[in-house]
Amino acid sequence: MSMNFSYRIVVVSMVMSSLLLSSCGEYTKLTKSDDAQLKYDKAFEYYEKEDYYKAATLLESSVPSFRGTEKGEKGLFTMAMAHFKNKDYVMAKSYFATYCKGYPSGEYAEEAKFHIGYCYYLDSPDVKLDQTSTQKAIDELLSFSQLYPNSSKLPRVLDLIKELQEKLAEKEYLNAKLYYDLGDYMGNNYLSAVVTATNAIKKFPDTQYKEELSFLILKSKYMQAVKSVETKKEDRYRDTIDEYYNFVRDFPESDHKKEAEKYFKKSKGFLDKTDIKEE
Repeated sequence: MSMNFSYRIVVVSMVMSSLLLSSCGEYTKLTKSDDAQLKYDKAFEYYEKEDYYKAATLLESSVPSFRGTEKGEKGLFTMAMAHFKNKDYVMAKSYFATYCKGYPSGEYAEEAKFHIGYCYYLDSPDVKLDQTSTQKAIDELLSFSQLYPNSSKLPRVLDLIKELQEKLAEKEYLNAKLYYDLGDYMGNNYLSAVVTATNAIKKFPDTQYKEELSFLILKSKYMQAVKSVETKKEDRYRDTIDEYYNFVRDFPESDHKKEAEKYFKKSKGFLDKTDIKEE
């Protein structure tokens, strides 16, 4: 019985190997064929079998023969989708863009336009890295929302845009925090922290990082005052107090409230001493 079972395994293995070799042989012959129609038809068979690499390769060589026809349109979109499903987002967005340019009112135009932005979204890197793809994704998705304001995809598109904007806001917060951590090393990095954080709030007023950015501005202004030359201290401590009032007004229940009060009291203490001296 054991030998019979082992024999079955060997037979099944041989059959599977034969089928695999046959499939590979068929694909190799197709890539060398000049029959565009055959390549086109087989590409869709491979696509249905989820063999997206082979589908994309065969479509790349056959679709140009059908340019300007319904087959050409369907083939180009399917080729883009094959690259997308194969997670080659660079090639996918390139072909989706080609489709939108060649068939702006085509059957798959809305889907292709969405996938351009979605490819950039999927290519968006870790927040610590360059965010060019993130911004490009936002631009493309905003373009989609303007072009297809009644699309069923619009709620998802808006969610993606919000997620990407939060990523950019986090990036700005990390940049501002880095400036703060650098302190007065090789320049006034506290001022750079204030500028970066302030611009981030203006650009992303609804970000979840608004409280952290606002507190960072307060801390940075306080440290600017502490590190200033005597002639600038008074103005900068007053600026810190103004910032404190802004912060507690906007975030009255903040976890940073106790620390914010410390900056306020020290700033006020300095100004009170200054006022006494002037008297």
